[in-house]
Amino acid sequence: MKRSHARQPARYALVLSLLMAVAAPAGAEEPSTSPTPPAPASPRDVLSAAQWRNVDRSIHRGLDYLAAHQREDGSFEAPPTGQPGVTALCVLAFLSRGHLPGEGPHGERINRAIDFVLTCQREDGMFSFIEPELHHVHDGASHAGNYNHAIAGLMLGEVYGMTNPQLRERTKTAIPAGLQFLRRMQEKAKASPLDHGGWRYIRPRQGIDADLSATSWQLMSMRSARNAEFHVPKEWIEEAMAYIRRCFNNNRQTFSYTPHRSFNLITPGIVGGGIVSLSLGGEHNTEIAQLAGKNVLSYSFARYNTASFPYHYGAYYCSQAMYQLGGDYWTKFYPQLSKHLLANQRADGSWERENFNNGDYFGRSYTTSLSVLALTPAYQLLPIYQR
Repeated sequence: MKRSHARQPARYALVLSLLMAVAAPAGAEEPSTSPTPPAPASPRDVLSAAQWRNVDRSIHRGLDYLAAHQREDGSFEAPPTGQPGVTALCVLAFLSRGHLPGEGPHGERINRAIDFVLTCQREDGMFSFIEPELHHVHDGASHAGNYNHAIAGLMLGEVYGMTNPQLRERTKTAIPAGLQFLRRMQEKAKASPLDHGGWRYIRPRQGIDADLSATSWQLMSMRSARNAEFHVPKEWIEEAMAYIRRCFNNNRQTFSYTPHRSFNLITPGIVGGGIVSLSLGGEHNTEIAQLAGKNVLSYSFARYNTASFPYHYGAYYCSQAMYQLGGDYWTKFYPQLSKHLLANQRADGSWERENFNNGDYFGRSYTTSLSVLALTPAYQLLPIYQR
């Protein structure tokens, strides 16, 4: 689906004004009028007006935390190997609540973050603050590199056409270069044909050359660029989608980390990523998406941030996935998730760092941006996630 860049800010403003009738934020930055009841069959029917006010307060507290932890160079607080991915996630969190580059209380903050992300692009087109190590290092740039690259590309695709002319011209050059790097990673020789079309880490690890988690982000980056009218060949997406489908575990009736029987880890983030990927590829509410959705409903987010899976990462992907499926999936999932996220938000507006060995290193700007994105699907302000 294509979108008009010239009208993008206006569209955001229009949608935001409609949302204000449903969930008025608490705080001086936005009008404080009481919300009116949502229209019948709206995704917002899952909560009462008072509950939506609480959600909105939580979102604004989270964004205030992020605003307080932006550095002078425009980045948001994270270790070097998590950049520019964490900064890009923070920008997406602001966008998901209707804040625009160059406009309003966070406009210049968003501009500085976009500038930082653009400065991280290397000569080969990769978005990475530091050069990846020669061999795989857990939580190093060789580990997080494809994530940093894809999340940066996703964010730039979302803001393209909404920025000032200078940033727009830089983004116009950066996105195609980033796409070429992404494609080279997709075309890398794979040890197994099962891994064709997918992505994993920058450097080889464990004899597995692709996984669903990394591939989902690359697919989102490609779809965002394509929505912004950049050239993304159809076969790139088709190859990625074929890999995603191979990750569906017929025995477990849900998605697993890889199609390899010896490496079929299943977590909420992986399952949610598979569902979101199907939706972005035009395969909405397919049988395998619905089966995976039932699996998501079997997970409990009541035990906050336990070490059994990356909690905030799972919350983000599952919330987006359940919104895409809609109906009972969303109705049963979102009220419980939002309750647990709100109950465990820290006094400073942040959420705890991930209590899992994949993600614990990247800090609270990372988990806070993911939590905000998990709370905002029904606002429908990010084009990439619009149904």
